[in-house]
Amino acid sequence: MSTESRIVFIVSDGTGITAENFSQSILAQFEATFRQVRIPFVDNSEKAHEAVSSINQTASKYGVQPIVFTTLVNPELNAIVGKANGLILDMFQTFVAPLEQALGIKSTHAMNRLHHNADTAAYKNRIEAINYSLAHDDGQSNLKLTEADVILVGISRVGKTPTSLYLAMQYGLKAANYPLIPEDFERGQLPKDLLPYRQKIFGLMIDAERLSEIRNERRPGSNYAKLENCRYEINEATAMLKKESIPWVSTTSKSIEEIATTVLQAIKADKTILG
Repeated sequence: MSTESRIVFIVSDGTGITAENFSQSILAQFEATFRQVRIPFVDNSEKAHEAVSSINQTASKYGVQPIVFTTLVNPELNAIVGKANGLILDMFQTFVAPLEQALGIKSTHAMNRLHHNADTAAYKNRIEAINYSLAHDDGQSNLKLTEADVILVGISRVGKTPTSLYLAMQYGLKAANYPLIPEDFERGQLPKDLLPYRQKIFGLMIDAERLSEIRNERRPGSNYAKLENCRYEINEATAMLKKESIPWVSTTSKSIEEIATTVLQAIKADKTILG
């Protein structure tokens, strides 16, 4: 296997999702391709040895050391995995040890500590936010819009649903979303249900060419997906948002994380991922 296509192992005593996301951010700095293999719930020596076996087999098969990100807080398990034939990047030791020294206290070294907070108010709020966003997806309901932290608006297929759910899952925000449709353009006005909540509205926009591509995947050859129609809807939606002085962002080349961060900055939400 070439250096442009390396296997990357994520070894964790929990789900490994956080470590995977972090590793992706690090690896994105390199012009190379990586295939990630997540090994979660490594919470005993047997599983640790199994992880080592997988790493060693990969090294033998491709003739190059895999990259291994680990988040094992148990020193014994960490020592086992540390002997694997890979480039071992111990994320806890990288950050926890210096923090222990700077803070003058020892860390708890407790596995899945973040998930022990599952019964906290913040966690419950996040679950409520997910349920809220699902109930208020694509204008399904106009009930309890007063509870919304943000109301995303935009034409069909600009990313309203994934952004709403991301805001709910990661930040505990109650995010509703509403589609802008031809009838709204004919009236030259936002959907009437939204008028009392103008200060909560944030718009999502997209380039016409990209929108046409996305819609053609869903309804190939339809008027809905035609470039001319996409341009019309985008022009009308943009004019409406400008008229109503509603902030908006183009989703054309932005990730969900980037879109969500832009929304958070715009609404000045004091939310954190932790909790």
